Amino acid sequence: MNVNLSEYFALFIIITLGFAVGRLKIKGISLDISAIIFVSLFFGYLGISISDNLQQIGLLFFIYTVGLQAGPGFIQSFKEKGLQLIIFAVFLILTGTIITFLTIKIFHLQKELAIGLFTGALTSTPGLAVAIDATKSSLASLGYGIAYPFGVLGVVLFIRILPRILGINFTQAEREIHQIERTKYPEIINKNFIVENEKVIGKTIELLNLRSMTGANISRILHEGEAITPTSNTVLDKGDLIKAVGSAEALNKVELIIGRSTSQDIPLNKNYEVQSVLVTNKKIVNKTLRQLNLHSNYNATITRVMRSGIVISPTPELHLQFGDKLMIACSRDDMKQVTNILGNDDRRLSDTDLFPLATGIILGVLLGKININFGDKFSFSPGLTGGVLIVALILGNIGKTGPVLWTMSGTANNLLRQLGLIFFLSAVGTKAGVLIVDTFETYGYKLFVIGAILTLLPMLLSTLIAHFVLRMNILVLLGTLAGSMTSTPGLAATDSYSRNNAAQIAYATVYPIAMIFLIICVQILSLL
Repeated sequence: MNVNLSEYFALFIIITLGFAVGRLKIKGISLDISAIIFVSLFFGYLGISISDNLQQIGLLFFIYTVGLQAGPGFIQSFKEKGLQLIIFAVFLILTGTIITFLTIKIFHLQKELAIGLFTGALTSTPGLAVAIDATKSSLASLGYGIAYPFGVLGVVLFIRILPRILGINFTQAEREIHQIERTKYPEIINKNFIVENEKVIGKTIELLNLRSMTGANISRILHEGEAITPTSNTVLDKGDLIKAVGSAEALNKVELIIGRSTSQDIPLNKNYEVQSVLVTNKKIVNKTLRQLNLHSNYNATITRVMRSGIVISPTPELHLQFGDKLMIACSRDDMKQVTNILGNDDRRLSDTDLFPLATGIILGVLLGKININFGDKFSFSPGLTGGVLIVALILGNIGKTGPVLWTMSGTANNLLRQLGLIFFLSAVGTKAGVLIVDTFETYGYKLFVIGAILTLLPMLLSTLIAHFVLRMNILVLLGTLAGSMTSTPGLAATDSYSRNNAAQIAYATVYPIAMIFLIICVQILSLL
């Protein structure tokens, strides 16, 4: 990689000043990490540039880690909200396409230049590549260069200012997301019940099939004053106390089957232990709780699973993921065996295996180079960004293949994502800064204004419909907006609003669709 010392020095000055500027607040608004692009624009204007290699490496790290994080939730999000998000993206790009067509007719712009403005306004490098191929003209590149600086800045500013204008309460927005998650994953609680129902007295846990009947787990039983860990052969006697763990609905069913609830506590047996255990053993990742069979082998009861801040009720078919935290009840001796099986080594959460990271990026780069031809007039290639994102989404959803664990801990993911984003924003900004003065001197305000309209008007119309008509959650809206504009810096601008990954999932959901539809629109414009 041919990067000289002055570039490294400039890079770290940009990063330092970017973080300093990003922490400044004006009327409660701050740019955070996205301020790096504004600092790098100024450095670009001064003639300082950051290597393309650093830009590409940064882009690869950022997009790949976003895809990995969004992968597990991508399929579910696509099933639940895919149509709404796709409609948003299609409407935004179609609006931009219509505006581009109107500018050609009204301002008598050369078609090739206007198409370049369109791809620059939506910061789509794959779109530019298709535009150059379709028009066979360098004017497309020129138009892209004119619109691109504001395309980058416009999305960032729009995303930073919009919540302020709408008076958005991000705490409430997060609460709405959490409420939706609670609907999918109800809050897990526990209650004690007195065995009173004559129909269950004298029957075993296995015969009653309580797990299937209610969805709750029986973690402890108080029998004749002694707390015991239940097994499938444990017989319920009248007056026994049982501790059940599950959702409120599941516990209501337990009450109907077993008997009334009670506030009487079940003390822990001196040989009994309840402990949270981390899944850090890569050999068991993707295995189901049924396959581990901890209850039969070690008389261990899993009462709940914590995953990415969400409490999940354990079912036999639940697939374990790296970093899951299991609440387990069993004897002290058996707990040692269980923790050995699951791993329970928090140091591994900070480990990053670079082999799957490098392999995944290689696969993404190769996929991005594939070009599919549909006759002589139309061809499609996912491009570097699209290829890496698609592979990351797939691998993030798969989780593990044989001994290879594709996912990584949240700490490692965040570090690589931010590092990649810093490199990418620094390089993109310096290149855009170089273009600003020359393009202004050559074309004046006209093309800049058209490019700005192509950036802002589709975003504004789409956002108004999404917020006031579709009532879309602001975090989902901002992620969808960044994905529809194929704007990586736009996604970066949403990072400081919330630790919830709703925006990243929305971005990853619409980005491939937006990229494909934009390429189709570029092809259509070139044929008109």
